Amino acid sequence: MKLALQLARSAQGQTSPNPVVGAVVVKDGRIVGTGAHLKAGGPHAEVHAIREAGDRAEGADIYVTLEPCSHHGRTPPCANLIIESGIKRVFIACQDPNPLVGGKGIERLKQAGIDVHLGMGESEALELNKHFFHFIRTGTPYVTLKSAVTLDGRTASSSGDSKWITTEQSRLDVHYDRHRHDAILVGVNTIIQDNPHLTTRLPQGGKNPIRLIVDTHLRTPIHSHIIQDRQSPTILITGCEVPEARKQAYIQEGCEILSLSGPTITMKELVAELGKKSLVSVYVEGGSSIHGSFLQEEAFQELILYMAPKLLGGRDSFPSFGGDGFPSIAEGILVEIKSVETIGKDMKITAVPQERKED
Repeated sequence: MKLALQLARSAQGQTSPNPVVGAVVVKDGRIVGTGAHLKAGGPHAEVHAIREAGDRAEGADIYVTLEPCSHHGRTPPCANLIIESGIKRVFIACQDPNPLVGGKGIERLKQAGIDVHLGMGESEALELNKHFFHFIRTGTPYVTLKSAVTLDGRTASSSGDSKWITTEQSRLDVHYDRHRHDAILVGVNTIIQDNPHLTTRLPQGGKNPIRLIVDTHLRTPIHSHIIQDRQSPTILITGCEVPEARKQAYIQEGCEILSLSGPTITMKELVAELGKKSLVSVYVEGGSSIHGSFLQEEAFQELILYMAPKLLGGRDSFPSFGGDGFPSIAEGILVEIKSVETIGKDMKITAVPQERKED
């Protein structure tokens, strides 16, 4: 199962809106077939593993990180293939939350007389597909807020200078996360000040996420990199008061305009609209204002904080989260720290917000 999880992990960033899945076929104590789901619409992990095993699948065991599908989608049901192959035992890390599957694959296997075991490696499998599971349950993307800060919690000096707070190793780690997400989101001020490409730059390449720019009044410079470089689709998110003629200039450059219902942009409406576009995960690299909006509306699922051993100070330097904030300590969002690790000279903290308890 550890190998199956490793195979699934190797395909992160490639399969959306599908989950990542790994499978391993074992016969007489020997691995005879391995596979991973590589892209949406392509063969599932079980198909690759059983094809590699061939006749050796008869009477074998299969280890799979997610419940085999039992419905016809772009590909035939994997549960049927497992039954037809003659596999006798199936070890499944976790059940699929998709209502089209949701235990039906397991039930079909059991009805065929196959010995099914559920739960081996479950916690790792749930973590691996947390974006997908959240999207299936809510219809909205899993939102990760990323911030690079000094030890005293500042993201930029009073002049707006922010390059570079963290080390090159931390910045490379960010590119791995860009690769694993469907979209990257920033505010228009980041575009105006930094003119970034917002692409994935890894030694072995990587997938460029869709670029989302929160731009209420459509102020993005038409000659900025994200408009002109054509390296990835760009969606400009505006309020309802932007004239159609102004939108056309960006549409002619290949951009998409997503105009929300009000004159100002709320993050909850935004994530709902992004869910309709089947975006499973969004990586927010916005500045203080954007992060403050997600915080205030409690519209995020994870926080990644890269903390550099620097002190900036200054009442006019920029905090990680801007906006009005919460009026009292008691109203602040309590988070659970999931991990703390060292990257170069920096510290990386990963945390998730805890559900508020009703009084």
